[in-house]
Amino acid sequence: MSTAESDELDPHWLSSGEQRAWRAHLSAHKLLEHRLDRELQEFGLSINDYEILVNLSESPGHRMRMSDLAEATIQSRSRLSHQIARMEASSLVCRESCADDRRGTFAVLTEHGWETIQRVAPTHVANVRYHFIDRLAPELIGALEAAYAPVVAHLLKLRAEERA
Repeated sequence: MSTAESDELDPHWLSSGEQRAWRAHLSAHKLLEHRLDRELQEFGLSINDYEILVNLSESPGHRMRMSDLAEATIQSRSRLSHQIARMEASSLVCRESCADDRRGTFAVLTEHGWETIQRVAPTHVANVRYHFIDRLAPELIGALEAAYAPVVAHLLKLRAEERA
């Protein structure tokens, strides 16, 4: 069931300006993610691998509970489990049992994973800058952040409500 159902009302169609903005967002997001993913493939990584490596590298002890990592990367636990299995095969991460909770599992960055993120991050950041940041006037960076903040907050609230 949609959160924006309008069974009894005519749809509130997007204006031409709203439609252009929406389509520009979709195109930019898809094209940017595709480009960055392609560039990470040179290092044997996908954009999803990189996101996981970043989250683990920024976490205390370079480890996160799988449930927290799924939440941070906006993935289902099942999808994340498959992703981690692929990354384990490349020795980027490993899994460890949680001593406090038998059902809990940690994803842990390996030494090879740490070395990989250290090696790849400078190139990835340069690519983000080249393909995204440098294409925007400085005043648009803050405006973009301000524009997305309420959308992100709204969607995170809905996600939390779904899980409650």
